[in-house]
Amino acid sequence: MTMTGLTSAEAAERLARFGPNEPTAKQRGSLYLVFAPLFANPLVIVLLVSAIVSGAIGDLVNATIISVLVLSSIALDAIQTLRSKKAVADLVRQVSPTALALRDGQWVSIHRSEVVPGDLIKLAAGDLIPADGTLLEEEDLHVQEAALTGESMPAEKEVGTGDDQEKVFLGTSVVSGSATMQVEKTGTQTEFGGIAARLSAKAPETEFERGLRRFGGLITRIVLLLIGFTLAVMLGLRRPPFESLLFAVALAVGLTPEFLPMITTLTLARGAMRMARKKVIVKNLASIQNFGSMDILCSDKTGTLTKGEMTLDRAVDLEGKPSDEVLRWAHLNASMETGISSPLDQAICARQLPDDGWKKVDEIPFDFERRRVSVVVEKEARRVLVIKGAPESVLAICEPCGLLKLAEELEADGFRVIAIATKDVAVQRAYGVEDEAGMRALGLLAFIDPPLEDAKETIEALAQSGVAIKILTGDSAAVTCHVCRTVGIDPGEVVTGDQLDKLGDDALPALAERTLVFARVSPAQKNRIILALKARSHVVGYMGDGINDAPSLHTSDVGISFASATDIAKDAAQFILVERDLELLHQAVIEGRMAFGNVMKYLLMGTSSNFGNVFSMAGSSLCLPFLPMLPRQILLNNLLYDLAQITIPTDRVDDSYARKPKHWDLGLIKHFMIYVGPVSSIFDVITFVAMLKLFHAGPTEFRTGWFVESLATQTLVIFVIRTRMLPWQSRPSAALTWSVIAVVVLGAVLPFTPIARPLGFVALPLSYFAFLAVVTLLYLGAVEALKRKIFGRFDAVV
Repeated sequence: MTMTGLTSAEAAERLARFGPNEPTAKQRGSLYLVFAPLFANPLVIVLLVSAIVSGAIGDLVNATIISVLVLSSIALDAIQTLRSKKAVADLVRQVSPTALALRDGQWVSIHRSEVVPGDLIKLAAGDLIPADGTLLEEEDLHVQEAALTGESMPAEKEVGTGDDQEKVFLGTSVVSGSATMQVEKTGTQTEFGGIAARLSAKAPETEFERGLRRFGGLITRIVLLLIGFTLAVMLGLRRPPFESLLFAVALAVGLTPEFLPMITTLTLARGAMRMARKKVIVKNLASIQNFGSMDILCSDKTGTLTKGEMTLDRAVDLEGKPSDEVLRWAHLNASMETGISSPLDQAICARQLPDDGWKKVDEIPFDFERRRVSVVVEKEARRVLVIKGAPESVLAICEPCGLLKLAEELEADGFRVIAIATKDVAVQRAYGVEDEAGMRALGLLAFIDPPLEDAKETIEALAQSGVAIKILTGDSAAVTCHVCRTVGIDPGEVVTGDQLDKLGDDALPALAERTLVFARVSPAQKNRIILALKARSHVVGYMGDGINDAPSLHTSDVGISFASATDIAKDAAQFILVERDLELLHQAVIEGRMAFGNVMKYLLMGTSSNFGNVFSMAGSSLCLPFLPMLPRQILLNNLLYDLAQITIPTDRVDDSYARKPKHWDLGLIKHFMIYVGPVSSIFDVITFVAMLKLFHAGPTEFRTGWFVESLATQTLVIFVIRTRMLPWQSRPSAALTWSVIAVVVLGAVLPFTPIARPLGFVALPLSYFAFLAVVTLLYLGAVEALKRKIFGRFDAVV
């Protein structure tokens, strides 16, 4: 074939048109692009506005706390984003910097970035392929494509025709042989560039982020409605405008769960520390809750469910019976050959056999056309030619036997198989391929990448906890099905990458949901599967350890890798298992659910109590000739209440809570807000009537009595809401118990302290506290009854 390649002028024009051959596009303003989206979250906006308003009305403590907590949360998100950018940089550095191209009729070495579509590139053993393209010529070409496919064995490449043209890809490497390729795609258009692009792009919204955003939107709408309604009514009643504005804003701040970032961070940090003690590294705190919500775990096969190393499973004779003789001859061949060292050779040599005196005389090297290797060995004047290779290749030069059928059966069961044959040869100076004839077949060796010891038990435990397992692998369907059955997964109907390519995005979600095993899938196809599952409202985890797994680790809600994984995989993951102990996975799921449970306690209690208090304040302000509580008292009540909840992260979570995946459900939060909140208001009204009719309270006494009652009821209710059981059946943590009691006591004694007058409080009669005890117990009993009805309706959530 006559090859001319490109001229320098043509190459320059194409470089200008297509751009440099870099897997990632350069970006400007990276810090702005990282931080800007983080401030667009509705809850972040509400909290920052609350901080500004709190500062404007003189509550600098509250303003400072809110600002620090929100900015800390944003900083954590930014760190994770920058970490993913580092993963991309590491990925690009692994691509070969030079290529041998035909320019102006001469083969010249050029920088990889200068390769353009249409270039002719010469490849040799050891080269990293610089772009995606088509083979024009090849000789015994074998390419290692593990970076893209996950397949551990080299792939044989041959020149094709028409639609069957053989492709080679950027980032893969030439194991043996030589070739000439024509470049078709460069830079971000390559398969490798697609991996880098998916890593550099912002990860799709996770379950936790989506729930937090929706919750923020809900709070925003309620706050705006509340401020507008309260301000309009108070101005309509001809109340002082400035006082009305301060009161309305104070109500809005009181409704905002400003300690949510702190409670969330403390809860997740505590979970991360517990997981660290169990040898699980948590890189992104928010992902802990995603772990608890995960209901589907997708996993690569090699190195995750399996050990990632070939192991010799058996050596059998012509009748399929175990044979030490077959193993001995195979060991001689593997230990004495000097060609390409394959994982299969390493597995054979791992068997320590005694030296029985054989010496190597000659070798007929392995080549991918013959697909076998021969060595000639000698002992006591006897010379033997020992062949090891692919069954169809070895058995083709042997006397007829039934080994080929046995080999096919073993391969169907997921084993990699090689055949062993021998024959005595005469003494001569050298041996060649022509001597590989009339061989006597001895038997077969079967290899397998064994599953991790605890894989089956962990998969069963995850299934019992509501987490389904799906296998996404670049390996063959036969091998994958064998591994699946070994670890207790019934593969069912296997879907291949070719089948996926024929499916549109509309049809894929349903298929992805019902299929357990996907074989021969590329990184891009794995990504499609994960996105399809997320589109069906699943919380998806992905476990992998190779470069080809990085996009899926990045896209999933929960990316899990191992300490021994590639740097790219570890950078893209949110969790790293220090040891290949899959039981750590199940423990991490439980930790995630425990963390989610404690955050939900704060949300359910906070939204219901806050809404009830705000509802009471807004309603009473319309009926009373004075403000039911001063703005500074509202803010103090809110601050003390939040301080009582700081210890929620230390609380115990009922074991029954961890039995199922946990998801955000605004319906549950709304029900607590709408139903439990007004119940709180009913007891507030009882307190109002008692203060006016029973205790004949003036404005100052009224505000003091309601402040104490409001603080006591909304903090003590945590003991009811924190568990689905009866309060005395589930013991809270000591820290939570004492923090709540301390705040209730502080609220009760505050009117008797020297700072009572500046805060607008006065001492209350002791008889009021007897009334308070009765009201509080009745309120907690009412919430307990209502809680059971609401939880019963949302069994899937709590």
